[in-house]
Amino acid sequence: MRDQFSFNRRQFLGTASAALSAGPLLASTNLLASATPVQSAESYTGLLYESLSEKQKQAVCFDWDHRDKKRGLLRTFVANNWNITNHEIVSDFYNDEQRDLITKVFESIIDPSWHERYYQQLEDDAGGFGHEQSIAIFGTPGQGKFELVMTGRHMTLRCDGNSADHVAFGGPLFYGHAPDFNEGPNHTGNVFWHQAVAANDLFKMLDGRQQKLALLPKTPREQAVGFKGSSGEIAGLPVTELSSDQKEHLQLVLKTLVEMYRSTDQAEVMACLQTQGGLDACHLAFYSDKDIGDDGVWDNWRLEGPAFVWHYRGAPHVHVWVNVADSPDVELNA
Repeated sequence: MRDQFSFNRRQFLGTASAALSAGPLLASTNLLASATPVQSAESYTGLLYESLSEKQKQAVCFDWDHRDKKRGLLRTFVANNWNITNHEIVSDFYNDEQRDLITKVFESIIDPSWHERYYQQLEDDAGGFGHEQSIAIFGTPGQGKFELVMTGRHMTLRCDGNSADHVAFGGPLFYGHAPDFNEGPNHTGNVFWHQAVAANDLFKMLDGRQQKLALLPKTPREQAVGFKGSSGEIAGLPVTELSSDQKEHLQLVLKTLVEMYRSTDQAEVMACLQTQGGLDACHLAFYSDKDIGDDGVWDNWRLEGPAFVWHYRGAPHVHVWVNVADSPDVELNA
């Protein structure tokens, strides 16, 4: 049995190779240098699991395919504000060592350059890391498939040791931020708003015909991020309609979306995207119905492909739903 705490070398090299062929985005991420860190989110998950008492395991550990009456397959559920178990990370349910391990899991999933910004989001939205947040572990680390899921207000994060088949990140994610519930047009203090700025900079590069195709009148339901597949109708401007300089800017937009995650997850996203035809198989859409300040800076937008959805809802504050796989046959559980 292979070590489930480390990223499988053969799978990583295949992933990184596909990712690096995607263009300039990942050529600069130095994936191989950080592919096998001394400690990973998965190895910390293993240490955490071993530290749990039987009583704790009964409360926060589940079989790989555990199903919940309300949420279905619990391991793959995603929402904008939820707790996967009943015990906050900061509660006395965990001891200091365990809380430290959970913190290390979180910091290993998030790129170090993003730690400060993510902690700011958690402070603004939940009163700090571990407040209004909980975890669950599915499967048994070191004994087959396993995954840790961390949830709370404006957060669903995962680490899976490459256990979950076909999907990036181990399953769908959610992130968001609300320094103010009803944000102004500049979204002051929102750590994720620069992503929308980058997308809107691309919109400004579009000619009149392209803008007409890209700008749609009604934002779809934000939870609607299931895959449409290659035969489904994906709304918006086809990326194939972009010029070379516009495509280059779209690569930069994509970089802003994935850069907050660890490099192995970035590579997995790119590999999944390439399997489905890359960015050329995607559509880009902006929505005019929720324009804060009526300034023509579109708060809501979406990048979507056959098995790739990054739905950005910026009004009244930022909610982002992420669902990426290498096959559109993967079902969403939200």
